[in-house]
This record gives sequence, C-alpha cells and structure tokens, in this order.
Amino acid sequence: MPANESTTEARRRRSTLWVVALSTAALVFDGYDLVVYGTIVPTLLGDPSQLGPMSPAQAGTLGSYALIGVLVGALVAGAVGDRIGRRRIMLVNLAWFSIGMAATALAPTVGTFALFRFLTGIGVGALVATVGALVAEFAPPERRNRLNAVVYSGIPAGGVLASLLALTAGDAVGWRGLLWIGALPLVTLLPLALVRLPESPRWLASRGRLAEAAAVAARTGVTLEVAPVLGAAAPGAVATAPVRFGFAALVRRPLVWPTALLGTMSFAGLLLTYGLNTWLPQIMTDNGYGKSSSLAFLLVLNLGAISGGLLASWFADRMGAKRVIAVTFVLAAISLALLPAQLPLAVLLLGVAVAGVGTIGTQVLVYGLVANYYPTRARAAGVAWCAGFGRLGGIVGPVLGGVLVGAGLGGTTAFFLFAGIALLGALVTGLVPRARQRDVEPVPAPVVGTPAAAMVGATVTT
Repeated sequence: MPANESTTEARRRRSTLWVVALSTAALVFDGYDLVVYGTIVPTLLGDPSQLGPMSPAQAGTLGSYALIGVLVGALVAGAVGDRIGRRRIMLVNLAWFSIGMAATALAPTVGTFALFRFLTGIGVGALVATVGALVAEFAPPERRNRLNAVVYSGIPAGGVLASLLALTAGDAVGWRGLLWIGALPLVTLLPLALVRLPESPRWLASRGRLAEAAAVAARTGVTLEVAPVLGAAAPGAVATAPVRFGFAALVRRPLVWPTALLGTMSFAGLLLTYGLNTWLPQIMTDNGYGKSSSLAFLLVLNLGAISGGLLASWFADRMGAKRVIAVTFVLAAISLALLPAQLPLAVLLLGVAVAGVGTIGTQVLVYGLVANYYPTRARAAGVAWCAGFGRLGGIVGPVLGGVLVGAGLGGTTAFFLFAGIALLGALVTGLVPRARQRDVEPVPAPVVGTPAAAMVGATVTT
C-alpha cells in the first residue's frame, strides 16, 4: 500500500473509531435511561412517600412519557438532521438529555417526574435518530452492519449498567441517585464530542458544500468521490426531477413502501424492548422471585441482547440484515412463548437471554438495516422515522404491560402476546424490498463563488 493510501486509511480508521465510540457512549445512556426506570418501578409502587400513591397502570403510563418525548425528539431530528447536519444534533442533545436526567432526579411529584421524563426523552430520541446516519456515513461498506450493531448495542449495554447499579448501589444511593448517574454525559461525554466528533463529509457534499466536504474528507480519511459535469445540459436533454431531502424523500417513490414496512418492524421491536425492560422485573416478582432475582433476569435479558446482537450483525454483513432480522424475530417468539412454562432456572435464564437477542438485539439490527437502506439525503429522516414511529410501540409496550399486571394477567398473557407481536415482525420483515444500489447520489449545485462552483450537477458516492 502506497504511503499516502496508508495515511488516508489510518485517518479513516481513527475518525471512524471516534464516531463509533462517541455514538456508542451516547446510546449507553439512552439504554440506561430506558432500564433504570424499570429498576425503580417496584420502589415507586411500594413506597407512596417517594412521589405519591401509584397503581401499576399509572406506573406503565408514567414510563411512557419518556417514550413520547423520544418520539418527538426523533421526528424533530429527522426533520432538521438532513438539513443542519449530524454533528449539531448530537452536541445539542447530549446536553439536553443530561440536563433532563438531572431534573428528573429532583422531581418532587408524579406530575413533575412525568414532565421531566418527557423532556429527557426528546434529547434521547434525537440521539437515537442521528447516530445511525452518522455511523453509516463513516463506516466502510463491508462493516456497516457490525459497526451499527456495536453502536446500538450501547442501548442494552446501558441496560446492563442500570441493572448492575440497581443491584449493587441502589440501596445506597436510592432511586434519585440512580437518575443522577444518567446526567454524567454533560460533564464527561459532551466536552469530548466537542473536540473529537467530525461532521459527515458525505452530508456536506449532499448539501452542495463541496469545498467543506473535501476538507473534512481529507482530514478524516473518508473516501469522497465527486464527478463533475461541466457546462450546460445538452440540447433536448430531459430535465431531472428535483432532489428531495429528508421526509420529503420518504413519502415518494421508491421509498414510501419500504419506509412503512421498516417503521412497522421498528414498532414491533421497540414494543417488545420497552415492554420487557419495564415489566420483566415486576412480572418475575409476581411469579415468586425475589427482588434481586427479578433484577438478575433484566440483566440476563440485556446481556443476551448485546452478545447475540453482535453475533447476528456479523451474519448480517454476510447474509443480509433482512434475513437475519426475520430469524431473530422468530427466536423471540419461541423463547417468549416458553417463558411462562415451569422451567428449571438454568433453562429459564437461557430463555430470557434468547428473548433478549430476539427483542432488543433485533431492534439493534433494525437500526443498522435502516441506516444503510436510505441514501444520504434521506438517511437521518429514515432513521428518525423508524426510531420515532417505533417509539409508538415503545409507548404501547409499558402501558400494555401495566394493564395486564394490574389485571392480574401479567405473566402468561403478556409473554404470549409479545410472542405474537414478534411473529408479526418476522412477517413484515419478509415484505421489505431489496434496497437499490446507490453508489452515486445527486448533489445540488454549489453556490456560485465557492471553489467547487463549476461542478454543476455533481455526484457523490455513498
């Protein structure tokens, strides 16, 4: 390898490493926020002096306020992320959700707790909707599924962190202390991201900012090929359709049908993810397991999601993500249907781990599929749509679990219902059409006066 190619590759590896590391760390706190609520639900239900009297149905609804915020944040990020850039969205929302977690830790009543959970969710949703687009634009094509899986495995890793801290430090710091830990990115991760997180050169090029794109590409080692088309169009040439960005591209052919299907897959995956993470400890407690044992099930669920999701992403890079996602949805259905049976503890723990692969791990793969499915001009909007619409499933999951637990039907009925939803997810996955090859993407003409202004009708590889 020539020296200049070796230097460029080293820059590419270094910049990709920073993007993946910072994105993963951000999503660790997303997962922490998700699961930490499930760990404190038994305390809030059992001790009215904390926030006030609370029923299981109210606890499920309260857990959904954060998810409503996530929906809002994801859709807002999708609306502006393809226009103002990935880096700005990341920095603003790292600060946003950290401040939201701190405010939630100080909440004196159920009402203020719900409000701050909602506001925190806005920042979380914007991050979830942005990191997939950013990673897809830095990762080498042959490793995109694996690196996306690494990043989105930050969510179950945050769940593991929340479970471990609840088990080991929950009694010492209390539920408010567990929430304060979620505010740490403000003083740890944000300063590092300010210095080390680059903007995507592919996004800059897609906006016609070719000179900036070339400079960032040279600094980060990202391959950016621009094919200039000089001069006026040939006489009689057919005018091309205007380039659509963001959500405007999603509602038009050829993206509208796969967008609906991918959103439905995300809905199913996040319903299962949030439903289980919120109610698995309480369901297991109702089935006779102690508090520590019930939290251990939550830990196993998320550990299974991390290890199984990473292994599945390796297959996804070789066999295609769609095929692997269909298989993991089916694994979820089988394992969830078996959980209500009187199984030996070792077998039950294995079943919970497989359920983690098929639910949380599947959602990790869905994010990777979505981030790589869309062209640069609609990638943030596509990920945001799936994250946002999927969070409707995340809202339904905790509420549904709360209703079933409150009615005394929590265990068997909930697991069978979740198994049916997993099967539906597998069926929908099979309907998603193959992504078109988009190695070259149209870029708007640069503003006259920029160094790249002569590149009218330029294109950039994605």
